[in-house]
Amino acid sequence: MTKIAIWCRHEGDNIIGIGENIPWHVSSDFKRFRRITENMSIVCGQTTYESFPNRTLPNRKIYVLTFDEHYEVSDKENHFVVNDANELRDLEEPLYICGGASIYKLFMKKMPPEIVVDSCYKGELNPELKGQPVDISECMERIKKDYWQISPDYDEDNIVTTIKIKKGEFIPQEILKHITFAIINR
Repeated sequence: MTKIAIWCRHEGDNIIGIGENIPWHVSSDFKRFRRITENMSIVCGQTTYESFPNRTLPNRKIYVLTFDEHYEVSDKENHFVVNDANELRDLEEPLYICGGASIYKLFMKKMPPEIVVDSCYKGELNPELKGQPVDISECMERIKKDYWQISPDYDEDNIVTTIKIKKGEFIPQEILKHITFAIINR
């Protein structure tokens, strides 16, 4: 299984959320995420899963990582409760890691992704949102140390996206082609 982390963080402070909200709304960011993850398998935490409209994303298999053994998903055919990330090690298909911060940190420590789609928002945060800032600075430190940027900067609507790969890893070319195509074909 190839693991791909995909996130959008704020430039300078690596914030991905304030409370349970994304502190910006850029439709091209959501569209890029959809193009990259459509028809793929994704893993996310319970809070992120519950933030999806109607607790689903069309045309994706969703693994919800939660401590709640009795957690109910909205689509029992395509969504699955996972109580231990190690259960995902035997997946054959690529797995897209889609947040939140605790899920990114868990994978970066225990099962580092071979590929990171790093999107960086350069605009202002929504000042009306209340709550604790949620950042992935810990993940970015690991990225600086263990990953190479293999793509140019793709800039769209004040969001710069790059593809990074873990040093020393074999990366299936069809996955890189899929991600690159999804990023550049708006």
